[in-house]
Amino acid sequence: MAYDQEMADLASDLFRTFAQVEYCLKVTGYCVAGRGDAANPDWTRFALEIPPLEDAGEDVVAAISYMQKHPPKKQVYVDEVLQWRIVAPNAENENDLIFLYVRRVRNNLFHGGKFNGSFFDPERSRELLEYSITILMAAICMSPPMLEAYENCTD
Repeated sequence: MAYDQEMADLASDLFRTFAQVEYCLKVTGYCVAGRGDAANPDWTRFALEIPPLEDAGEDVVAAISYMQKHPPKKQVYVDEVLQWRIVAPNAENENDLIFLYVRRVRNNLFHGGKFNGSFFDPERSRELLEYSITILMAAICMSPPMLEAYENCTD
């Protein structure tokens, strides 16, 4: 497929939204020390402390349903061959599982698994990108401190 500006814009929207959510997680206290004391967002604690994402409305329910029925695959390297597998992540609750799927969508795109100058399976890619953005925005709105940080992303 030739380069698609709409898909590129969606990917850019996902990267920007994802980065803003991770910023908001950190500044609202959802942060843990990683390797070398790196400040890492604590997605799992956030997932456990907000209400079920399904409570955010029909568009979020549709996004979650799609992710559950068609989870993003994980790129693996087995016997010196790149492969795609459905790998169920270990999750603490349903919110955590959905956030893990959203992070996998971002990782597949960011680390080159799903884009080599054109998008692989563009319709599925479009749905995963759109639904990931929907879920991230719903998550922000479910936490007043996160929403405040998001609306004031100037620091």
